[in-house]
Amino acid sequence: MAAALACLATVAGCASSSSQPASSGPASASSPAAPASGAPASGTAPGGGSTPAVTPASSPAQAGAPACATSALQVKQGVAQGYAGGVYEVIDFTNTSGSTCTLYGYPGVSLVSGPPYTQIGLAAKRVSTTPVRLITLAPDATANALLQIVDALNYPAATCAPTKATALKVYPPNQTVPVYLPSTANGCANPVQIMYVGPVRSGSGSSS
Repeated sequence: MAAALACLATVAGCASSSSQPASSGPASASSPAAPASGAPASGTAPGGGSTPAVTPASSPAQAGAPACATSALQVKQGVAQGYAGGVYEVIDFTNTSGSTCTLYGYPGVSLVSGPPYTQIGLAAKRVSTTPVRLITLAPDATANALLQIVDALNYPAATCAPTKATALKVYPPNQTVPVYLPSTANGCANPVQIMYVGPVRSGSGSSS
C-alpha cells in the first residue's frame, strides 16, 4: 500500500496543502484548471468522461481463465489515507466464485448521488504510471486498485459546483454491471477532474 501511494503521489504532487487553483493540471484545455493540491500533473492516460469507461478490447487474449464477472466478485473499500487536499482509497476485488478468473486493466469509478443513482461530474481518469498486468484470481484471492479523490472544496464553488455523493459507482475491469459502495465524498458537478484510478494489482492493498 505504501509503495503504491508513493508512486501515485509522485505523479499527483499532492503534498501541498494549497487550496488555490493552479495554472495547469490534468484537465483538458477546455476544462477548468485543477489546484496544485491534488491533481496529477502528467503521466495520465485518457479515460475520464461522464461515464466510467469499459474497454474489453484492452484485455489480452485469454486461452485459460475467463474474465471475472461482477457477480463473481466481492467489491469493497479497503484502506484509505488522507493527505492535504484529498484522499487515497483502495478498492478490493475478491473472487467469491468457485473458479479461477482474471482481471485486466482499470476499474471504472465515479461518484453518484441517490438512489436513484445519478453520476456527479467526471468519472475517474486512468493513471498510467503503474504497468497494466493480467491478474489471475484463484477462489478467495484478492486484487486491488488505488483511487485518488481530490477534495472538491479545493476549488471555487462556481468552478466546481460541489455536490455531496452517497456512493462510489464501481465497474470491475471490462464489465458492464456496477457495484455501489457507500461514500460521502464531495464531487464536482461541473466538469472538473478530481478522481484518478490506477490499474488492478495483486493483493488487498493493505500491506506495504
